[in-house]
Amino acid sequence: MSEYRYLFSPIKIGSVVIPNRINFAAHLTNLSENHQISERHIYYYRERAKGGCGLITTEELTVHPSDLAYAKLVDAFVPEVIPGFLKLTRAIHEYDTRIFAQLNHNGMQADGKISRLPVWGPSPGADPLFRETCKEMEIEDIEECIAYFAKSALHVKEGGFDGIELQLGHSSLIRQFLSPATNLREDEYGGSFEKRLRFCLEVIQAVRQAVGPDFTLGIRLNADEMHPKGGLTLKDAKRIAARLESTGSLDFMDLSLGTFHNLYLVEGSMHTPLAYTVPLSVGIRSVVDLPVYCTNRINDPHLAEKILENGQGDMINMVRALIADPELPNKAREGRDDDIRQCIACNQGCIGRMGLGYNIGCMQTPAAGNEKELGIGTIRPCERPKKVVVVGAGPAGLEAARVAALRKHRVIIFEKKEVVGGQNILAGRVAGRQEITGVTRWLSNQVSKLHIDVRLGVDADEEMILGENPDAVIVATGSVPKERPFPGEYSSPQVVNTWQVLTGEVEAGDKVLFIDLEGHHQGTGTAEFLADQGKRVHVLVPALFQGAALGPLQDLFLARQRLAKKGVTCTPDIAVLEIQGTLVKGLNVYSNEMIDFDGYDTVVLAAGNVADDGLYFALKGKVKELYRIGDCVAPRKTDMAIVEGNRVGRLL
Repeated sequence: MSEYRYLFSPIKIGSVVIPNRINFAAHLTNLSENHQISERHIYYYRERAKGGCGLITTEELTVHPSDLAYAKLVDAFVPEVIPGFLKLTRAIHEYDTRIFAQLNHNGMQADGKISRLPVWGPSPGADPLFRETCKEMEIEDIEECIAYFAKSALHVKEGGFDGIELQLGHSSLIRQFLSPATNLREDEYGGSFEKRLRFCLEVIQAVRQAVGPDFTLGIRLNADEMHPKGGLTLKDAKRIAARLESTGSLDFMDLSLGTFHNLYLVEGSMHTPLAYTVPLSVGIRSVVDLPVYCTNRINDPHLAEKILENGQGDMINMVRALIADPELPNKAREGRDDDIRQCIACNQGCIGRMGLGYNIGCMQTPAAGNEKELGIGTIRPCERPKKVVVVGAGPAGLEAARVAALRKHRVIIFEKKEVVGGQNILAGRVAGRQEITGVTRWLSNQVSKLHIDVRLGVDADEEMILGENPDAVIVATGSVPKERPFPGEYSSPQVVNTWQVLTGEVEAGDKVLFIDLEGHHQGTGTAEFLADQGKRVHVLVPALFQGAALGPLQDLFLARQRLAKKGVTCTPDIAVLEIQGTLVKGLNVYSNEMIDFDGYDTVVLAAGNVADDGLYFALKGKVKELYRIGDCVAPRKTDMAIVEGNRVGRLL
């Protein structure tokens, strides 16, 4: 506790005392049912309250029927929402945690596919993500929207919330009125700074009047749009912040960065620096006296403490950090920092799922979004301990062993390598992806604390495993690259796979042809890894562009930018037909043109894996309980390996 003098100190925001400086900030979850608060919502938010955060700010609650950018938004404007609000706020108030509701209208950052209504905006235009031209709001539309903000705010207050945050950030109609990039009006709501501010001021005034003078009210302000066509800058944001504070109606300022023009700044991956928006909070804090929140990639309590100690902010937003480990605050407070499962900003289970319409999750934490069944306290000791053998110490095997040991089974792990981690170690060798190894670093630490018998450098076979006389065997032997994914006559070291390159088994020549069928980090990261070694890399992909799977993870823009700067070239739309030596014969999948790619020193393949399942089939029918998990079922991503490890550990 003494280590965190600032992080665990209380702060008064408006009329509310927040017990510590950690805010589980607003983010979409896709957990609603019929546009109402669901049971899963309540378990999700309560888990973070149980874990010790001082404040929770709900995902955006929509204030008007015209705003249905996402299928599972909660309708704050209907009175039927109040009972669900009360269930949620009462659940949070069981702990020493406060809860604010975020109110929002997405404006032109939407389309009419769900609502079947025109999209509203300050001026005609199309968002780069949704690409539907919006309707320029008429004066009566503006007045109706303001009234709906006030109506929604009253429902929030009646629903037992402690405060309201109005969204003026990256996804917000109010911000669109503020920004010269999206507000091209020439009436009383556009043109000059004061006119562009008018809609915002009227919303704040209406909400304040609805909730009364003592109810906590603040904003989430876009501190810099970084818009390619000259939107709001930090200088503009400071001016807006000072002007809004002068109204006397606000109690705090939360911050965001970017828009849908540069979404990778809103939801930064591990390729962005930790705490990368702190300079913005410093800037806003220099012109206002209200509490200011810091946000983006603050995944460690020590980092949070330093920001507060340096006077760079008053509250710390943690979203992905608390999705990955809801107990982060309690663990830090209790001196159990090394037990914290740190967010690695992979974006695969949270943003990558949410953006595709699936419920919120986490690559490392199967309980995220499934707290009722898998949350804190749901791993219980077994009635009859078993002797459990786990073969393979990658993410799947480590998670299965961890959960089994927590249930008081006696666990042995066999791993043929001299280190644990499996493919997670390889993944950390590609350019800029070192943080990914946090997955197995945490798992390995937990396995060590549970005193599990880990036997490294042992290539366990059927006889060895049966000799242990186990009650249950979990096979987590992973997968290996396909030996010959294409027809033809070729062999190493001229034609190699990414594993051979990343482990240093083979040194690629100066001129490399890279065949990427994955479209994921294995392809883009290894190509960048080779470029960083000074290789001239030319990539072939069957898709429209390289890194096609990275879009939902907010890694596509930065990956392609880095590859372009490092001289990596790409030919899309190519299906590889065969390889002869280092000659690659390809087919353009649209024109049917045959193309030869020749003159390369090395051909590198990211062409998929096959399950290493021989041991599983050798043991089938010979042990009392036999399971296989992770890539030895089918080669997939880390999230499925951990889900299956967790599931089997609970089944034993």
